[in-house]
Amino acid sequence: MEKVCLEIENLELSFLDEIVLRIPRLAVHQFDRIGIVGKNGAGKSTLLKLMNGQIRPEKGHIKQFADFAYFDQLSSPEEGEVEHDLLGKLSIPKTNIDKFSGGEKTRLKLAQLFSTYHEGLLIDEPTTHLDQEAIKFFIEELRYYYGALVLVSHDRYVLDQLVTKIWEVENGKVTEYTGNYSDYAAQKELQKKQQLEMHEKYMKEKSRLMKAAEEKMKKADKITQANRQMSKREVKDIPNKTFMTKSKGTSQKSVQRAAKAIEQRVEQLEAVDAPKNEQLIRFHQSDALTLHNKFPIMADRLSLKVGDKLLLEEASFQFPLGKTIAITGKNGAGKSTLIHHILQQGDGITISPKVVFGTYEQMNYQFNQDQTVMAYMKERSDYNDSKIRAVLHSMSFTGNDINKNVRDLSGGEAIRLVLCSLFLGRYNVLVLDEPTNFLDVFCLEALEQFIKGYEGTVLLVSHDQTFISHVADMVFAFENNKLVLLD
Repeated sequence: MEKVCLEIENLELSFLDEIVLRIPRLAVHQFDRIGIVGKNGAGKSTLLKLMNGQIRPEKGHIKQFADFAYFDQLSSPEEGEVEHDLLGKLSIPKTNIDKFSGGEKTRLKLAQLFSTYHEGLLIDEPTTHLDQEAIKFFIEELRYYYGALVLVSHDRYVLDQLVTKIWEVENGKVTEYTGNYSDYAAQKELQKKQQLEMHEKYMKEKSRLMKAAEEKMKKADKITQANRQMSKREVKDIPNKTFMTKSKGTSQKSVQRAAKAIEQRVEQLEAVDAPKNEQLIRFHQSDALTLHNKFPIMADRLSLKVGDKLLLEEASFQFPLGKTIAITGKNGAGKSTLIHHILQQGDGITISPKVVFGTYEQMNYQFNQDQTVMAYMKERSDYNDSKIRAVLHSMSFTGNDINKNVRDLSGGEAIRLVLCSLFLGRYNVLVLDEPTNFLDVFCLEALEQFIKGYEGTVLLVSHDQTFISHVADMVFAFENNKLVLLD
């Protein structure tokens, strides 16, 4: 039997009198490969920090029976010993850490992590700044890792490749599912289907009982009417009128009691709510924004340099109207540079005159004006309040969230709000540079639905293979200073 490496029992953690996590028992065994999923703010990173001993719970205890290493997406790398081979495999530059990009810092931290063997690994969002080559290395390094792995990630492809168990964090609880992310998604879909069947069964039985109660009450009303008519007539040939009246009254009360008994049975039925069914939201283009050019973005023998580095050499391409076009390539290949060149309508680029760009770039969004989330959206959209609320809800702005001041939003909330404003905004071409970074898997899936329901053209840069496969109509890659259309 595999030994227990880490154990959580009767844990309770709260923040501002609100329960963040309540866990009766969880255990990590010797060769467990666990993926942690949940909405942003659900407590995924908090759970990992609890397991690492960085946070202490108010109740319960966490016991470690093995040596665990911890990888934090937000911390900066420190000077330390790193295997020379890993520096080369991860393309880590020989320069001062202060000059490293986000992706280079992440790769250095991974090299440090993999330079020493540990019995267990606690890893928080390792692929946020990694390109596809680095993600491939990360997967291969952990595929045959001989120890316990606990991984927080929004990358569904990584979770599918590496984990055999999912911990879902929701409403302060942790639910365990067997299998990788795709298995988990299939189980959730099956639960949804079963809930729908139980809801339909509940509604059918409720309807049947209500109908039966209604028929009993109608019968009681008929008896009442018959009694009234009898009392008005003189019935000389009936020797005991009192007996007849009592008999009819008793019959009426009996039927009424039967109707109330049925109504009580309705109240005692265990109510089953219908599962939430996310409808595809359509983003229609106004006549003023409608494009007629079949190729709103074109390049003819475009050459692109950054300093002395050649990125593209006489590259020609056409991006078709109404399609979602993905651009991939290694970090530093020139993806973001090309995006900026297109937006600036630089040399070699032809843009249709009626194009109105909406852009999302990798940056920390800050809002300068005091206004609510809803007011911010209404100022930037011609859609009605109902549509705006539906889109915000899809991106996890629920309840009173729409009344929050935009200046008080967290970084993740700000990113989600900007994405909502783009799809609801007055644009016909959206340019999205790494839009999946910092989105949880649920908001990521909502973004996929946004793109599918968008009538305009979408140009995006992403390293997320699953995301690209779900939304892209065309995929271009940087190869040998050319932009190549992949099959």
